[in-house]
Amino acid sequence: MAGRFLGLFRPIARVIPEIKAPERRVSFNEKLFWTALVLIIYLVMTEIPLFGIQATALGELAALRIIFASNRGSLMELGIGPIVTAGLILQLLAGSAMIQCDMSSSEDRGLFTTASKVFSIILTGVQASAYIIGGMYGSLPGTIALIVFLQLVAAGIIVLLMDELVQKGWGFGSGISLFIMAGVAQHIFLSAFNPVPGQADEFGAPGLFVALAQTAMSGKSISGLLLRGGGQYPSMLGFVATIAAFLIIIYMEGVRIELPLSYAGYKGYRSRYPIKLLYVSNLPVIFASALFANVYFFSQLFWSMSGQPSPGQNFWLDLLGQYTRVTSGNSTSIQATGGLVHYVTAPQNFVNVTLDPLRAFGYLGILTVFCVVFSLTWLEVGGLGASTVAKQLVDSGMQIPGYRRSERAVESILKRYISAVTILGGIVVAMVAGVSDFFGVFGSGMGILLSVGIIYQYYEILIKERAAETIPAFRRIFGE
Repeated sequence: MAGRFLGLFRPIARVIPEIKAPERRVSFNEKLFWTALVLIIYLVMTEIPLFGIQATALGELAALRIIFASNRGSLMELGIGPIVTAGLILQLLAGSAMIQCDMSSSEDRGLFTTASKVFSIILTGVQASAYIIGGMYGSLPGTIALIVFLQLVAAGIIVLLMDELVQKGWGFGSGISLFIMAGVAQHIFLSAFNPVPGQADEFGAPGLFVALAQTAMSGKSISGLLLRGGGQYPSMLGFVATIAAFLIIIYMEGVRIELPLSYAGYKGYRSRYPIKLLYVSNLPVIFASALFANVYFFSQLFWSMSGQPSPGQNFWLDLLGQYTRVTSGNSTSIQATGGLVHYVTAPQNFVNVTLDPLRAFGYLGILTVFCVVFSLTWLEVGGLGASTVAKQLVDSGMQIPGYRRSERAVESILKRYISAVTILGGIVVAMVAGVSDFFGVFGSGMGILLSVGIIYQYYEILIKERAAETIPAFRRIFGE
């Protein structure tokens, strides 16, 4: 029976757009087709500019835009940000028992999905309004502002439906993971091979390897590409840091502690329970990214609604975020210059770190604290705590050799490892993501961290799907 909160969404469920789950088994090739089609539509949307505005550079939100599959000035301006934020809010409310939701009930699952959609659409409207009112596109006439708002809301609904299409079983994995991976891959490719001459510096095209070839052919020294343009362009240091970040994260994915288990019903049967270093996966980074992005959005909105005061005129705005308008050519952008928002945006390159080390260490410290807090929070909300795991193991007939078969005994052993690994994992993902950004990695440190985990998940999904397609008997093993 749905709780009072979810019951409010029952009338809305009849009218809100929905992708029906397949009533038949979808073949491997058909899933591949729908997944590819959704990806192509997403990539096309990232290249279609919003009508009525002029596209500008990614700016300070570049790293967060990569994670949220967003592209400045396009239909994918908001990306998956509203969907992720809405999903996280509802998951936290449900996990902390603030709202009643029984995920074993098909009715509750349906209403929970409807609630997620409604919250996503509302947050899309709120963020679109924040962009327009906050001056992200400059001063827009009323009609143009309304057109831009409607474009962003419509694009948000399309993204929501594409994600649902993939998740409902028509494709592989989830649309959100697919868009994040595509966004990171696209940014890495452009950082390496972008040939667009309009964004060139003294070394040629913005793509590192194109600029390297142009520099070598012109007879100039390539030493300037080490940092390149004060870190504003893809550099050799960033390329090396990107490779190092990939290798480190891949290694971390395999680090684990394996607790020995035995099956009480069959003597001699042994198994192991793995506790990974990244025990709560990359969720703390997504949580922190969503929080930092919303701090940026709303602090800019308050700054704009307050008449864009100069530093020192409003104490609370100075504390939350100080901004200044920067004009470059025909475009004007807003940049954070102080306050909390200045310390929740990564410096993004080594030169900026050396120029303002206080900001760099402040950002790294804040990121680490929130990653640890979110790791510990999700430990209980996500059902990964020692007590929950111990109950699952005992209920399945498992026990730790040498200890009594009881939840308390198993829980006491698990607590020794899970709490420590959760805190350590939160610190590690924050340090890897933050320090990677300091060296100017392609695709951002958070983006690489998320993409490695997503690639690993897709690898497992494709292997399982191909096995089930080739040998139908495996479908029963996989629960299909």
